[in-house]
Amino acid sequence: MVFLFIAMNRNRDVTVVVACFNYGQFLPEAVQSVLDQDGGPPQIIVVDDGSNDGRTPAALAALPDEVEVVRQPNRGVCAARNAGLARATTPYVLVLDADDRLTRPAMSAMRAALDADPALGFSYGFMSFFGDWHGVMRFPPYDPYALLHRHTIGLSALMRRQVMEDTGGFDPAFEHYEDWELWINALAHGWRGRQVDAVTLEYRRHAGAKQSVDRRRYHSSRRALRIKHAGLYADARRMASESPMGLAGRLAHRLYWGPRPLPARVERALYGLRFTGRGGGAQP
Repeated sequence: MVFLFIAMNRNRDVTVVVACFNYGQFLPEAVQSVLDQDGGPPQIIVVDDGSNDGRTPAALAALPDEVEVVRQPNRGVCAARNAGLARATTPYVLVLDADDRLTRPAMSAMRAALDADPALGFSYGFMSFFGDWHGVMRFPPYDPYALLHRHTIGLSALMRRQVMEDTGGFDPAFEHYEDWELWINALAHGWRGRQVDAVTLEYRRHAGAKQSVDRRRYHSSRRALRIKHAGLYADARRMASESPMGLAGRLAHRLYWGPRPLPARVERALYGLRFTGRGGGAQP
């Protein structure tokens, strides 16, 4: 019976790494969303990044036996994710924040794209807010040119493990836009991605959500990206030929998303109007 279950589980070749720091109140939901995946549960590694609150140790102790728990001193989310990814041996990997959830069909939708095209490095879907915000964030189709100027993918993409090995994983120098840097780094190593037409991530919007802090570091992170990946940015003209946007669209995209003139608080207020209680959708 156990052998039959393993044989029927289409997701045993996927490892999901959940980084957790003082998010014990949310962790059980995140882990359960992974266990409930269509096609069967992937392997799960939870990395406790030195949590020091009263709730997280109990939540970790209550996790199902099939969940591997790794504990380390607090070294930041990039180090926590990298520690979990270093233990993964499966050909596919995915990272999930401990306060978020995967939708039930997420794994099936994303892996179908990778299974269909061995040249793809990763696939990703749309993001649905819950908590303080509600609605769907519809990311645009993968565009290597647009990616240089705007973070259009998000964190929880399904990746080939080889992408992590080629890039070295998450760079702690980009702690606030580390996933954007990862996708640009993947591009520099010849990997491309693909958007799938499905909501794959449920993003919990709350006062402590990482997204609230990250936006304030946008300009400094973008400058650091251009320095680290100067060769790739110098090759932007060639990548423009891969972009579905026309010349006018590329120019407008670069001129707006480069300087991103709206202050963080104004942007946040506009998105708040869009997603607070309305259930609408927008692009990031």
